Amino acid sequence: MRHIIAMLMENEPGSLSRVAGLFSARGYNIHSLCVAPTDDPSVSRLTLVTREEDEGIVEQITKQLNKLVDVIKVLDLTEGEHVERAMMLVKVRATGTRREELKRLTDIFRGRILDVSSSTYTIEVTGVGAKLDAFIDALEPKSILEVVRSGALGIGRGTKSLRI
Repeated sequence: MRHIIAMLMENEPGSLSRVAGLFSARGYNIHSLCVAPTDDPSVSRLTLVTREEDEGIVEQITKQLNKLVDVIKVLDLTEGEHVERAMMLVKVRATGTRREELKRLTDIFRGRILDVSSSTYTIEVTGVGAKLDAFIDALEPKSILEVVRSGALGIGRGTKSLRI
């Protein structure tokens, strides 16, 4: 099962390395990882996605993360209601009549064309992973020049929050 684990950690050199090292040392895979400072510049929020079928392993991962000195708080967002988003930038060939077709497709997926050249478009699409996958599937494979995706970001719904 896919788990989105969010954590607050000290914004110090080596903090991210210790988290990644914990996963590596135990043979767990990190599917995606996003980290950035919060409203407090001394604290970063790290969101990672891992896939584990055994719920006991996920519980063990969160307990081990909580033991790391740099980690302040850990929350498995998939345990409750949450909002999730990822972002993707796609550079595509856009010439002739294909330009208008790409514009319509981008509108259908509620994306935005960020950069236009005489032969390319750079398109931004945000949403859940399945939406980003569907957008890629809707494009002609030979028209795709480059794809860049962020990992999943998540936040609890309602009053559930990850705060110090």
